[in-house]
Amino acid sequence: MMNREPPKIEAQRTFPPLDESLYNLRPRDAAFYKELTGIEDDAALKQHILDIQAKAYKVAPYGCIYLFLFTRRGLLDLPAYRQVLRIGRERKSSIFLDVGCCFGSDIREVILDGFPAAQTIGTDLHQELWDLGHELFKSSPETFLAHFVRGDAFNPEILAVAPPASMQTSGTSTPDLDSLTSLNPLRGCVSVIHATAFFHLFKEDQQLHMARAFAGLLSSEPGSIILGVHTGAQQKGVMNRVYRGIEVDMFAHSVESWTAMWDGEVFEKGTVKVDAQFKEVSEGAEGDERYPLLYWSVTRL
Repeated sequence: MMNREPPKIEAQRTFPPLDESLYNLRPRDAAFYKELTGIEDDAALKQHILDIQAKAYKVAPYGCIYLFLFTRRGLLDLPAYRQVLRIGRERKSSIFLDVGCCFGSDIREVILDGFPAAQTIGTDLHQELWDLGHELFKSSPETFLAHFVRGDAFNPEILAVAPPASMQTSGTSTPDLDSLTSLNPLRGCVSVIHATAFFHLFKEDQQLHMARAFAGLLSSEPGSIILGVHTGAQQKGVMNRVYRGIEVDMFAHSVESWTAMWDGEVFEKGTVKVDAQFKEVSEGAEGDERYPLLYWSVTRL
């Protein structure tokens, strides 16, 4: 195996101590956690989540852990989510891949909504976060059938860039998901790739590299989709700001630049449909902070 340091993630500049006052579980998120953990008492659920957050922050002091973003039912907010669930219902041997899966919260959400659990895969740098997901949701590898691949997505032994699959080159058989140690055997087989709060961690050229790597995994079957949400901008460029105690310095795409990257650079122009929407979302207890987000999907035609 090639020894290789993962790319340094420089987008987050500060790592403040945890702040319990940022805990704010919305009703739909509380219902989700209560159903999966079996903890009905609000105070007990809060303490359980705080305990897991503290353990995870020692492993990876990410903003999504600090800000409790892992407690959100985020997939419901994606405009293309119904398409994802339809693929899970209707397509034989469909595969859902969640990149940067952390605790696996989004995988649990898509499974709860009907996607076959044994056909879902999470991948992350940190095995510890996936394991903490079992503690968070009171599950085990025996009771939770989703698969996990640990690794650095920039390492070609984990995920190499390959041309987008065509109807002629797409794999006809699904690999054994139980034995996966790399994402490369999934080339041309993945029906849905989900990547939220992921691309904005990297510089512009790294984002293009990762988009090309995802494209090689995606099935050529019409309707196959890559989707997510991350920091966006009205005009592409580097964005520096302090958000709820965290300083970020990240490259943000605009609707136009994000669309042009996928439809023309990553995929041959006209072979995909890109839907990108820029929104400023209100956050904070009083809704007094606004954060610029790009909601997007890339669908094979």
